[in-house]
Amino acid sequence: MAPLSEFELIRQFFSTLSAGRSDVVEGVGDDAALVDAGSGELLAACVDTLTEDVHFPADAPAEAVGHKALAVNLSDLAAMAARPTWALLALTLPQPDSAWLAGFSAGFRALAESSGVALIGGDTTRGPRRSVSVTLLGRVAADKVLRRRGARPGDRIFVSGTVGDAAAGLRLWQAGERHRAGAVGELLARLHYPTPRLALGAALGGLASAAIDVSDGLAADLGHILAASGVGARIEIERLPLSAALRQLFPLAEARQLALTGGDDYELCFTVPPSQEVRLRQAAARCGTAVTAIGVVEEAAGLRLVDGAGQALVLPQGGYQHFPAGPQP
Repeated sequence: MAPLSEFELIRQFFSTLSAGRSDVVEGVGDDAALVDAGSGELLAACVDTLTEDVHFPADAPAEAVGHKALAVNLSDLAAMAARPTWALLALTLPQPDSAWLAGFSAGFRALAESSGVALIGGDTTRGPRRSVSVTLLGRVAADKVLRRRGARPGDRIFVSGTVGDAAAGLRLWQAGERHRAGAVGELLARLHYPTPRLALGAALGGLASAAIDVSDGLAADLGHILAASGVGARIEIERLPLSAALRQLFPLAEARQLALTGGDDYELCFTVPPSQEVRLRQAAARCGTAVTAIGVVEEAAGLRLVDGAGQALVLPQGGYQHFPAGPQP
């Protein structure tokens, strides 16, 4: 029997465990769960685990690990248009390292304070290597919540910021680059200190038809929107927003590959009806976040990649999974 992929594992063993309670509005299967909190608000809840040498290099700055542990959860709530409020932290350590913990807590604290999050509890255990789990709670008005499902044929597909930077930063870090200035420093900052798009996410409530955060790669995460919505899409490779740093340090073809399949950008990918596009651009301008139209939702299933002339291109394979399907080496 072939090994289960990450998402097949979730569907087979956990997707039905939220059934049986009438207050569960959205269970397993989106960026965050939604629970009826009364008074027209929903409680949004998400959890992410970062493991050393899987989600962050063992020699990554401790402050960056603290920042990222919270940022990845904030990005999930942004994709649901939710406002973050409270966090729980579970920390596994091979041994208590005061210097590492001081840096970790400083990075976590700085982002928590700037995003209005209070750490209200957690757990600390011993284990073979560092592992950080953050559970984040937030609130969202029931009529503003975003989900992965909801995209419709004709909707425009947008992505915030630039994509491919974090994956490029990881390649540079693994190659021994530690420069903190110039293009290298910019890409390393995108890897270690992602910026969750909280203001934009909140503004998308009532505007976007579907949304997801880009954690596993743009093509893979857009694919989740398409599958949940029962639609397909066409994206134009020349419209992918690439940073100047990425273009400077990588050939264009490689930069585009990183933009489509590299993970860890924590930008938002979302769909918007054409009638809402002007309002979207006004909202994005107020948030100070660039958004780029990269394609359109179509009726036929599947994700298609085209050039500027509309000619079909081969969609590169990629997107991070913890347990890829098929034979393992």
